[in-house]
Amino acid sequence: MVVTDVHRLAVVEVVSDVVCPWCYIGKRRLEKALALVGQPGVQVRWRAFELNPNAPKEGFDRHAYRTRKFGSTAYAKQLEAHVIDAGRDAGIEFRFDQIERVPNTLDAHRLIWLAGRDGAQDAIVENLFRAYFIEGLDIGNPEVLKKIATESQLDFAKVDELFTSDLGRHEVLDEEREAHTHGVSGVPTFFAGGRPVISGAQKPELLASVLGPALGRCSLEDGACG
Repeated sequence: MVVTDVHRLAVVEVVSDVVCPWCYIGKRRLEKALALVGQPGVQVRWRAFELNPNAPKEGFDRHAYRTRKFGSTAYAKQLEAHVIDAGRDAGIEFRFDQIERVPNTLDAHRLIWLAGRDGAQDAIVENLFRAYFIEGLDIGNPEVLKKIATESQLDFAKVDELFTSDLGRHEVLDEEREAHTHGVSGVPTFFAGGRPVISGAQKPELLASVLGPALGRCSLEDGACG
């Protein structure tokens, strides 16, 4: 890892999963928080966290999963209604009724990692969230991921290499291990100065009050964060 000029580089790192609705809301709230902070040139980097790391490659039925997890369909829908209200306040119209499967998200995280090499993570993350939560697409399907990559203007040859190899797999798993090492157990979790500073999709004002003082230090990947 390369040590950078900590006075030049201000980085917020978000540990997230693309099937977490609160991470989508957190993205919107982070954008507003950074506007409140008013520090130009802040970079946002997205780090991997699989909520269902043991999911089969083809994913699994979402309705059955949520009923089993929350005990009843009625309670699962009650929780969704709360998310829908929070999403609407953030400018997101969740369409949970369109989602049939919970995907394995490893390949989606590999795509985010690849986009990070070209400074294009934000477009990929936004389009992945939109595809899953608004369009109800299976973002564990390589063909869906390739389409999202094209829409996000990633290089076709690099994307093709990603899905015909294990490119990025070790890096994504390393990100997850590092997150666990830092005590991350839920998402979104926000890092600044190489340290976790706040978890959850907090309101923009609270995010700004916590992130603002921490910005301008080194990032998680830069190392040398004392």
